Amino acid sequence: MIKALSTARPPVAERREVITHVHGVALADAYAWLRAQNWREVLDDPATLPAPIRAHLEAENAHTRSVTAPLSELREALRAEMRGRIKEDDSSVPAPDGPFAYYRRYRDGGEHPLFGRTPRDGGAETLLLDGDALAEGHAYFAFGGVDHSHDHRLIAWSSDTEGSESYTIRIRDAQTGMDHEDTVTQAAGDLVWTRDGASFFYVERDDNHRPVRVKRHRLGTPESADTLVYEEPLPGWFVSLDRTQSGDFAVIGIADHETSEARLIDLAAPEVSPRLVAARETGLRYDVEHHREGDRLIITTNADGAEDFRIVTAPLATPERAHWRDLVGHRKGVMIISAIPFARHLARLEREDANPRIVIREWDSGAEHSISFDEEAYALSIQPGFEYDTDTVRFGYSSLTTPSQVWDYDMASRERSLRKTQEVPSGHDPDDYVTRRIVAQAPDGASVPISLVHRRDALDDGPAPCLLYGYGAYGIAIPASFRTNILSLVDRGFVYAIAHVRGGTEKGWHWYESGKREYKPNTFTDFLACARTLTEQGFTRRGAIVAHGGSAGGMLMGAVANMDPGMFAGIVADVPFVDVLNTMLDAELPLTPPEWPEWGNPIENREDFDRIRSYSPYDAISAQPYPPILALAGLSDPRVTYWEPAKWVAKLRATMTGGGPILLRTNMDAGHGGVSGRFRQLDETALVYAFAFACSDRAS
Repeated sequence: MIKALSTARPPVAERREVITHVHGVALADAYAWLRAQNWREVLDDPATLPAPIRAHLEAENAHTRSVTAPLSELREALRAEMRGRIKEDDSSVPAPDGPFAYYRRYRDGGEHPLFGRTPRDGGAETLLLDGDALAEGHAYFAFGGVDHSHDHRLIAWSSDTEGSESYTIRIRDAQTGMDHEDTVTQAAGDLVWTRDGASFFYVERDDNHRPVRVKRHRLGTPESADTLVYEEPLPGWFVSLDRTQSGDFAVIGIADHETSEARLIDLAAPEVSPRLVAARETGLRYDVEHHREGDRLIITTNADGAEDFRIVTAPLATPERAHWRDLVGHRKGVMIISAIPFARHLARLEREDANPRIVIREWDSGAEHSISFDEEAYALSIQPGFEYDTDTVRFGYSSLTTPSQVWDYDMASRERSLRKTQEVPSGHDPDDYVTRRIVAQAPDGASVPISLVHRRDALDDGPAPCLLYGYGAYGIAIPASFRTNILSLVDRGFVYAIAHVRGGTEKGWHWYESGKREYKPNTFTDFLACARTLTEQGFTRRGAIVAHGGSAGGMLMGAVANMDPGMFAGIVADVPFVDVLNTMLDAELPLTPPEWPEWGNPIENREDFDRIRSYSPYDAISAQPYPPILALAGLSDPRVTYWEPAKWVAKLRATMTGGGPILLRTNMDAGHGGVSGRFRQLDETALVYAFAFACSDRAS
């Protein structure tokens, strides 16, 4: 037992064993009752949660408060210093679009963003949306999409007030500040205006909370009269909506985790049916942009064996695969992440060996040059803005020691201008810290990158405590970007490290493919290899590492806890996907059919069933000591339902032979992203860090 925590007795979940049979195997689940039968209703209205389940979750919350009560002073200190690093009246760099420049800002003390604009060359602000005012009376509030019409008269905006990621879209007059009577409900948050501003397209969710339909809403008409533009009939495919950089087309994206398809909507002719670019083929992925001057599409694709993607062009009139022609060829190990066409240049973001760069291509000559940086590990992003006929591309840069910077880059003259550097009001000197990129060797010989940061004097007295973060799923790469909050760890002597494990795309698409489905265990062994390497190279020691991951990274936390619990001083599992087998066996849940390409389909495939069962954290719990674990959940979370961590915690306590404590905290008014509000979110971070300090016994 950690001395810094109280020894309060945890609640004991009632055992109500339910047995199901799959592939001739009897599956016993003593805590299945924690899954509310009316879960769809609970997502939209958490107050409908059945009383016995609510009583159990509230008892767990009370227990966590009791156990962590001795950390209250530390948590408040952490919260205060993390807030002290936030510039309270911060603002984004204005993004020009025609006569105006649009931006997002915060007021002193404000929790939520404000959206505004000024004349392009300066002048008085027009406040378009006040997030603080709109959030009043709501326990949770988050913006979805915010977009202005082509003529700048109207603002379409969406918000979620439950945390369930189900948005309501409204229309505001930019001059009067008044909202129209138009509302659209059950939306996914994505929206695109037609050129005439008389209507907009949006994505609608079905009864299972899946984004499956694109509709067009004409202003001044009821939602019931909205036109169906596209509906995806297969449950394993999700629908999204975006706009090309040229502003001429909306792109309907239809995808699962291995295949994609796109349709184009001419925003000047919204009544015309969407145009299919290329029919879906299993394993074929592509993203579509538009080059107006060439009257062509710019397509980033993995077609024809381009594992790390290539860029092709196709005539707008005949976009089928037969007409695709190479523009930028495939280079194995150099992954093309995105390609943004402007009138005279193409800007692409690519990544090699876990570090990104931006490459600029001149349309007329085909000449290319790149933008990169010298730090061992850093993050880079393109911020394309609203305009197409421009020579300026905006990009963001940071590292684990360098605060975020926003640059404007002239693609013709190659001159760059620094538009903003993130301010840290309480002070920050990058020279006080060391950022490194080291490599761990996985059991099969793969080289796994680790990004880390620590104070220059952190290792003077030997190995330090370490917080090791991991994710490793869906091809998502974790950037080595600046995070003000982790300074609270690092300044107290911690090493902060990111394990770039397989399942992400840090080292190309093969890095993702070798961490999914039958290769999923590589993610877990990669993480453990990173932990061992950090100990072998003297950064930390066995039993002094606090592991942290969320969502699919929470599954990683559950897996490594089962595999090598003695490696860790503690584990933080944020909205953890830990009941993998039961979830993948339930085709009605929002994310299950789209997830089968990622994990396998245990309903139809016995091999998938056996493999998932072998590593699913809930199913693989064994009678052994476990380190202290803090699990965080959200009641209205549609991605990782609240009952997964609740069941996991209950079974851990009932099975483990020692160790702990095992704690569960459920946000009763929030979903997958935790509480809303930039300062309220610090409460959760402070809890996580205080827990980490208690585990390491190095709090100050």
